[in-house]
Amino acid sequence: MRKSLLGHLAASARAQSVLAVVGATLCGAMLLFSPQRAAAQAVACENPKVLRFSIIPTQESVREITLYKPVMDLLSKNTGKKIEFYMPTSYSSVVEALLGKWVDIAVLGPESYLIAKKEGANIDVFATYYKKKDGIQDAGPGFKSIMITKKGSKFTSIESVKGSVMLLVDPASTSGSLIPESQFGGKVIKMPLKNYFSRVAFSGGHDLSVLAVFDGKADAGFVATHRFMNTITSSKGKMKIDDFNVLWTSALIPQDPFVYRATLCPDLKKAIQQTFTTLDQTPEGKKYLENVDAEKFVEMKDSDYDVIREAGGGK
Repeated sequence: MRKSLLGHLAASARAQSVLAVVGATLCGAMLLFSPQRAAAQAVACENPKVLRFSIIPTQESVREITLYKPVMDLLSKNTGKKIEFYMPTSYSSVVEALLGKWVDIAVLGPESYLIAKKEGANIDVFATYYKKKDGIQDAGPGFKSIMITKKGSKFTSIESVKGSVMLLVDPASTSGSLIPESQFGGKVIKMPLKNYFSRVAFSGGHDLSVLAVFDGKADAGFVATHRFMNTITSSKGKMKIDDFNVLWTSALIPQDPFVYRATLCPDLKKAIQQTFTTLDQTPEGKKYLENVDAEKFVEMKDSDYDVIREAGGGK
């Protein structure tokens, strides 16, 4: 599908180039002032009637839709568009949706953002969360990857987990795959994770990794600090921070990028960005921010994720 799409785009680009040359030959300088030229410029950007929103899977589906409903309502009001929520099955499904233009706005992980860019998704990052201080999650637009084990188990040190069952989150997860491999594997144990642990598997979600470690279905797991705290909170007392050992903590990682397709019209992109960066100024927005343990949204740019590129992200 992707090759077909790229081929279509290339053919379209060649056709546009030929038309431009013919038009210039026939009309000369008068083309600059023609109504056709003005009309072409007017439709150069995309202004869809429906905006489709998606997010990498982090909790169960119904909870995600409920959390984002106040934001979707505000987004609809501020853009004048109908908003549809596309529920993905994996990190890669969100990337595929962006590549296929099935989704206009998305929340990605830092690693999946770089993968999407490398695969050819024409997207821009425009904002991210500024998290509240919550347990092991520090305040600010960043988070960390941690290795957790169950308190009371024999896994109380990095040495003790050698040969154990390790859970990663998703191949496209930053804190649940990329950073553990690059920082922990590359600098701490100095070998690939698969050579240190008896088995390395993917859970499909940070919450699923936390639950698996808590229930004894896995010996250890790499998860994000904010996702860990979200899972503790949503367990409603079933789990506590003290039920886990934190055996390793990474360097700071920028929070999940909120992106939109770069071909959307400028006024529409501005309305989308302002909806998020002013959430802390509306009752609906404050409700959402409270639910995701954030103080506000802050603007972000592509270079903010260079630290992920330096760790090998997007390959």
